[in-house]
Amino acid sequence: MKAVICQELGPPEALALGEFPITAPGPDEIQVRVAACGVNFPDLLVIEGTYQERPPLPFVPCGEVAGRVHQVGSQVSTFKPGDPVIAIPHIGGLAEFVNVPAGQVYPRPETMPETTAAGFIGVYGTAYHALKQRAQLQPGETLLVLGAGGGVGHAAVQLGAAMGARVIAAASSDAKLDQLPKQGADTVINYSKQNLRDAVKELTGGRGADVIFDPVGGDLFDQATRCINWNGRLLVIGFAAGRIPQLPINLLLLKGASAVGVFYGRFEKEEPAAARQNIAELCELYARERINPHIHGVYPLEQYAQALNTLKQRQALGKVIIKVADQ
Repeated sequence: MKAVICQELGPPEALALGEFPITAPGPDEIQVRVAACGVNFPDLLVIEGTYQERPPLPFVPCGEVAGRVHQVGSQVSTFKPGDPVIAIPHIGGLAEFVNVPAGQVYPRPETMPETTAAGFIGVYGTAYHALKQRAQLQPGETLLVLGAGGGVGHAAVQLGAAMGARVIAAASSDAKLDQLPKQGADTVINYSKQNLRDAVKELTGGRGADVIFDPVGGDLFDQATRCINWNGRLLVIGFAAGRIPQLPINLLLLKGASAVGVFYGRFEKEEPAAARQNIAELCELYARERINPHIHGVYPLEQYAQALNTLKQRQALGKVIIKVADQ
């Protein structure tokens, strides 16, 4: 099958488009014929060899796809060939076919286009798990979203608004911030021009944010720890800035606050029933037009390096999608 192959760790330019073997699905697997693949920041870490999970070389990167069921394993009764699906294989997505454990495959609403679906579960699944299970976000609370211009940031803004929170969206450029009020943000902060701590304190009457959603890390994390409210929850999503920050735990003591880790892949494995319920609720929110992925761009498979670099260089306003095949 045609696939983008990682034969050596490195930047997107080190990948190669070629032929990769595909095996029949295992007893509890579903083989998905891929139409489109969503690109997420962890995919860059995987191909560089800096992610916590390191697949053996060679491998096909990217782990969020939409398409249709091609084959099912002998123990699978929940899907049949031809069913429209969304799947989270974690790796293997940039290929014509991918085998996925049945527990990581979800029905795709017929009204959801493949390119939209390919950018749905990764960001909305992560953001919803973070806000619902980890932060237990309540209506009327103040939610601060860092990196709000990216795919998972957009999802957090939309979901925070849908859950009844007051949403402060923070990003690094006016271009990224301009669209965020349309996504549900009540107010915005450009942290390349404003001090994040001071701006949040001003917007909250000195109290700080009740929940802080941080996929960035680095210096922004350091500032975020100083603008959190009493009983606040600081959600550790990722480290797009590159530096993994250190937390002065006396700040948690003084604020009665919590730093909470969010790892969607582990959540999906440890609590599959809760994960499936989350996805069902997200599909319902989509059907009610409360959430909708903002697509930065759809790239053909041959432009995989350009697509990945758009994300790496933090140029994406929303989700980056790679079209693998027409179906």
